[in-house]
Amino acid sequence: MGQDKPVTLAAITGAHGVTGEVRLKLFGEGLPTLKAHKAFSAAGSGATLTLKKVRDDNKGGAIARFAEIADRTAAEKLRGTVLTVPRAALPPLEPGEYYYTDLIGLAAVTPAGEPIGTVVNVENYGAGDVIEVERPAADGKPGKRFLVPMRPEAVPEWDDKCLQIHPDYLES
Repeated sequence: MGQDKPVTLAAITGAHGVTGEVRLKLFGEGLPTLKAHKAFSAAGSGATLTLKKVRDDNKGGAIARFAEIADRTAAEKLRGTVLTVPRAALPPLEPGEYYYTDLIGLAAVTPAGEPIGTVVNVENYGAGDVIEVERPAADGKPGKRFLVPMRPEAVPEWDDKCLQIHPDYLES
């Protein structure tokens, strides 16, 4: 997997108070994952933000203080900023585990190797991960998208090049 590929852990949703703290929307495993890192790339600006402290907001997000954000004005300017870390900074995975970022962009194929499309998104609505596959564009129109549960009966195999989808789970 691309070890230098950026992985999004949070996004700044606005200022919190007047001292430069920010509200964060968390992705992945939430606060424990975020706390494991001290420096984040601020996507779009190229700046690095150094985490001084972070706490749970008890609403599924977090409140954070970064060394580079001195006041509410600076915090408000960063609203919408995505915080990333390099893929290599994440812990190694056990067999059968994956990071969403590793699946997005993979070719989707049948077990026989016939191309189906590309994995464009991974979501979890509470009952397990669901991958979104986009078929190739046709007649100048974007390809149709469909969802597949990320379970062994639907996705028997995947690696860093492609993801196999069982024919019973294909939409035409």
